[in-house]
Amino acid sequence: MKKRICFVVSSILTTRFFLEHHIKVLAKEYDIYLVGNFSEEDKQSIKHFHLKEIKSIRIERKISIIKDIQSVISLANYINIMQFEAVHSLAPKAGLVSALAGKISKTPNRIHIFTGQVWYTKTGVFRYLLKLFDKLIVTLNTEVLVDSNSQRDFLIKEGVVTKLNSSVLGKGSISGVDTSRFFQNLTIRKQLRNEFKIDDEVIVFLFMGRIKKDKGIIDLANSFKSLLATNKKIFLLVVGYDEGNCINDVSKIIANKEHFMYYGGTTNPERLMQAGDVFCLPSYREGFGTSIIEASSCKLGVICSDTYGLRDTIINNETGLRHKVGDVIELTEKMKLLATDINLIRTFGEKGLEYVTKNFTANYVSNEWLKFYKNLLK
Repeated sequence: MKKRICFVVSSILTTRFFLEHHIKVLAKEYDIYLVGNFSEEDKQSIKHFHLKEIKSIRIERKISIIKDIQSVISLANYINIMQFEAVHSLAPKAGLVSALAGKISKTPNRIHIFTGQVWYTKTGVFRYLLKLFDKLIVTLNTEVLVDSNSQRDFLIKEGVVTKLNSSVLGKGSISGVDTSRFFQNLTIRKQLRNEFKIDDEVIVFLFMGRIKKDKGIIDLANSFKSLLATNKKIFLLVVGYDEGNCINDVSKIIANKEHFMYYGGTTNPERLMQAGDVFCLPSYREGFGTSIIEASSCKLGVICSDTYGLRDTIINNETGLRHKVGDVIELTEKMKLLATDINLIRTFGEKGLEYVTKNFTANYVSNEWLKFYKNLLK
């Protein structure tokens, strides 16, 4: 009889983006269960994921004391019934609920993986409270993972984890890159350029991800506007869900529909990647930056901030360029450099693909997860 592992998440998106390949690999050795805030439609969309059961338990993303207590009780009851050998959580809120429920139900192996800190850009009481929740997650769990070495260093410095009670699997990354999915496709590039009416010689700066101010989208808009004043052979393509209601502000800043396009969200990021030349992520906080290694896998040049987490995703001046967090002038300078040097973009793309292939393929990362569980549950 296979041992049982239960993953706890807040949303279906976490499962789709980060867990599919891990579940596929782990399911060969273990029975994998999934708990989260799922609708029936959500369950149907992942029924091919090699899962023994998909259990819907409401876990709110925002703090709601009464609902959170109900979530902990429901999850603890489910864990008691199923008698899992391990419970593994992702995301802050799911992490806290899972840690409490796992402790109450006396689950022998309680794991959480940190993928970024919401409190990093906060101040005052709110920062203190959110940071306290992370410390509680660490205290209640038996194993603590972090998805990048630079993030782990930051958490050690902040007193959230220690060198002894935390670890990074492999070279980092929550899920790695499926290089059979994310690769350069010049045919699709041509199709998209025709569809978007972008000439081939135009340098396309691509932003892809959750659209929020702490992702640096406003900084990117200001830098692009500044560059556009002297260079009309550039284009900004923004792809993602407008979670922070920022797109109207971005449109107003750029004020030029011929050189800017908001595509909206997508379930096929690998296709939209093909339209770009330079991937931009001027983020203020990031756990790892999976989108960057996906872009490198597609042979795009990269410009990103030097916030912790992103430091592991590129080699500065070899696979891409870094700028100081929040420094719009430096970001503009990096964009200006690549806007006039297609050969440098291509060099970064080639080197970036090599870096990803060596360190961050999905198979490599999932096998590190498998090694971790084999050692834990032996």
